[in-house]
Amino acid sequence: MNMESSTPSRPVEIHATSRLGWLRAAVLGANDGILSTSSLIIGVASAHATRGSILLAGISSLVAGAMSMAAGEYVSVSSQADSEKADLAREKKELGTSWDAEVSELAGIYRQRGLDDILARKVALQLMKHDALGAHARDELGISEATAARPVQAAFASAGAFSSGAILPVLAAMLSPAGVVSWAVCAVSLIGLAVLGVVGARAGGAAPLRPAVRVIFWGIMAMAVTAAIGRIFGVQT
Repeated sequence: MNMESSTPSRPVEIHATSRLGWLRAAVLGANDGILSTSSLIIGVASAHATRGSILLAGISSLVAGAMSMAAGEYVSVSSQADSEKADLAREKKELGTSWDAEVSELAGIYRQRGLDDILARKVALQLMKHDALGAHARDELGISEATAARPVQAAFASAGAFSSGAILPVLAAMLSPAGVVSWAVCAVSLIGLAVLGVVGARAGGAAPLRPAVRVIFWGIMAMAVTAAIGRIFGVQT
C-alpha cells in the first residue's frame, strides 16, 4: 500500500506590527475628525448660534479638515517619495561604479544580523545577482514594495479617515433637538472616541482600557474648552 507523506503546512503568522502603519493613520485621522469637528460644533452651539450656523460650522469643519489632512499627507509623503527616489538613484550609480564595495557593504549588514563572514558574502552575492538594487533598497535603505511612499493613496486614505470620524458629530447635530445639540454631539463623540480607542488597541494587540480612557479624557478637555469659549463670546454678544 502506497502512503503519501505530506508536510503539514504552517499557518500564516499575522503580527500586529504589520498593521501599525495604516492603523495609526486611520485611527489618527478618524480621531482628529471626531475631536475637531465636535469641539467646533459645541463651541458654536454654546455661543447660542442658530441651528443653521451650527450645521454650517460642522460641515465646513468636515470638508476643510478632510482637505487639510489630504493636502498635508500628500505633501509629506511626496517628500518621502522624493527622498526614496534620490536614494535609489544614488544606490544605482554606486552599483555601477563600485560593485565590490557594494557587495562588501551588504555582506557587512548580514554579518551584523548574525551570519558568519563566508555565508554573509555568499548571501550578498546571490541576492545581488538576482536583484542588486532591490537587495540594497530593502536591506540597506529600508525601502520595499510594502513600505514605499504612495502620496495619492495616502492623501485619499487620510481624507477618508478624517471624514469618517467627522461625520458622527455632524449627524448628531443634524438629528438632535435644537436645545440639546451640545449634549448630543458630546455624547456621540465620546462614544465614537472610545470605540476608536478600543478598536485601535485591539488591532494593535494592546489592552483596550488605557487607550479608551486616554481619548475620552482628551475629548472631554477639548470640548470643555471650546464650550467655555463659546459661552464667553455668546455672553459678550
